[in-house]
Amino acid sequence: MPPRQVITGRSQEPRKRFAEELRLLRHERSLSLRNLAKAVGWDPSQFGKMETGETMGGPEIVQALDTFYGTPGLLLALWELAVGDPSQFKEQYRRYMLLEAEAVSLWQYSVSSPPGLLQTAGYARAALAAGGAKGKELDQQVEARTSRRKLLEGEDAPPFRAILSEAVLHTSLRDAEEWREQLDFLCQAAERQNITVQVLPFSAGPHGLMNTDTMFLRLLDGRTVAYVENDVRGELIEDYSRVERLQRIYDAVRDSAVPQAESRKLILQKLEEVPCEPST
Repeated sequence: MPPRQVITGRSQEPRKRFAEELRLLRHERSLSLRNLAKAVGWDPSQFGKMETGETMGGPEIVQALDTFYGTPGLLLALWELAVGDPSQFKEQYRRYMLLEAEAVSLWQYSVSSPPGLLQTAGYARAALAAGGAKGKELDQQVEARTSRRKLLEGEDAPPFRAILSEAVLHTSLRDAEEWREQLDFLCQAAERQNITVQVLPFSAGPHGLMNTDTMFLRLLDGRTVAYVENDVRGELIEDYSRVERLQRIYDAVRDSAVPQAESRKLILQKLEEVPCEPST
């Protein structure tokens, strides 16, 4: 069978193709980013980032562009393909890591495992190995994850709030000693001035983040971005309305969480329940 001919000559990568279409539609109408922003709303820098592929935007802004350009459903369909493209998940996570290093404050909700910023090397190794990493790749990923903890150290370390589902304290490691080390590290972290650790008890019931690890970063320019992640995908969210909605859900979860002092007691209780290795 002869190779398929490329008709348009445009990118076959969903994310790049989406950005190309946005640029083409605007250029066809001889619009500046500023004039587009006046006509559609949002900040012109948002459209600029979407056209360079730096951000995907959210469905609301894409639907507004579809309406403005008279392309009902076209841009939204391209956006859905781009968001669903597995190859762009790592790219988004790399960008999140860059933003995390510059954040002035951070806060997170964790579904079933401690936040990466509060994981011991033993826990990180077990979790990454369960995800399929092995050999040299596993060693590199463990080092990369544990090195992130330096962000929370030092006099100028940013404040970090971690809300842990109670499930985190019940999802133990097979190695009891490694699990003890992880729980002990959480207790020590909770004593540091810039770190707040709270437990969301099972009794809090269903809530809007119950199946999604959610991280927030406040940046130097005052913006807040979010990164949401489940077992199969992750997404960096920069659209203001989507971040704001997630923030309201997070605030409700925080209000249901156990206060820091009591949370630390719960972690200590789980630590005391871990069997000690017999002395030889």
